[in-house]
Amino acid sequence: MSKIAAAPPAARPLRSTGRARKPSVGVRVFQVVNAVVLTGFALLCLIPFLNVLGSSLATPGEIATRPFILVPHTFTLDAYRYILSTSTIFQAMGVSVIVTVGGTFLSLLVTALMAYALSKRYLKGRRVINFLVVFTMLFSGGMIPTFIVVQKLGLIDSLWSLILPVLVNAFNFVIMRSFFQGIPDSLEEAARIDGCSDLGVFLRIVLPLSLASIATIGLFYAVYYWNTYQAAILYINDSEKWPIQVLLRQIVIVASGMNADEGSVDVVPPAQSVKMAVIFVATLPMLLVYPFIQRFFVKGALIGSVKG
Repeated sequence: MSKIAAAPPAARPLRSTGRARKPSVGVRVFQVVNAVVLTGFALLCLIPFLNVLGSSLATPGEIATRPFILVPHTFTLDAYRYILSTSTIFQAMGVSVIVTVGGTFLSLLVTALMAYALSKRYLKGRRVINFLVVFTMLFSGGMIPTFIVVQKLGLIDSLWSLILPVLVNAFNFVIMRSFFQGIPDSLEEAARIDGCSDLGVFLRIVLPLSLASIATIGLFYAVYYWNTYQAAILYINDSEKWPIQVLLRQIVIVASGMNADEGSVDVVPPAQSVKMAVIFVATLPMLLVYPFIQRFFVKGALIGSVKG
């Protein structure tokens, strides 16, 4: 009679004790120290902005007696009524919005298309083009040659002069190219089997997977275009086409008692509170946009910088 081997006993599932493991003393100390240090660093970054806001809401007498104001004793909106009572600031804000929105869209479009093409290893001449792009991160033509190029192209006193010379940023291109290189080739091959063209793969597969990187690069471009200053000083002579940053400079010059063409802006020499109010108004749009992009920022920058 044959013996039948006994089946091994079934493995018993591990039972949860129902108790969460408490962090060690070292972990808790690190968390406390980390929270204190980061909170202090955040306050250091926030205090100058609160000083600008508090000074813009303070009376001229309080500004004269208190060199540093976080919370004014007496609140007044006279500075904001003053700067918003003229159409000049609205016109400058409109120019900045047009340059920022249009420039960011065009820069993202060109950068994404260029980065996607140069992320493919089978592209002929890829190494040479990548080298030429990265070379501009170390060496540039300079102010005078760039001005001559803009002048020869007939872009003086045109808003295109604030967009076209800086349409593609080499650093942003490298981040986006590295992100595209991290997308599996199998996804694109499956899309091509289904009949997608190269453009269809880019629009239907690559872009939806790259929202974090695109949002991050878009924030970089938007901040740059919004803070456009030197290019506007060099290429824009018509005061009606000045962006908000150049108008801010003119208001500060007039308020400081320096020799300036006061007829070029529709304001009179403002007080210190008016200068602070203009700074706050010029900074506010970026502060309103940033919270919506913040969740993409770390992910997009980190993934694009370590892959490839």
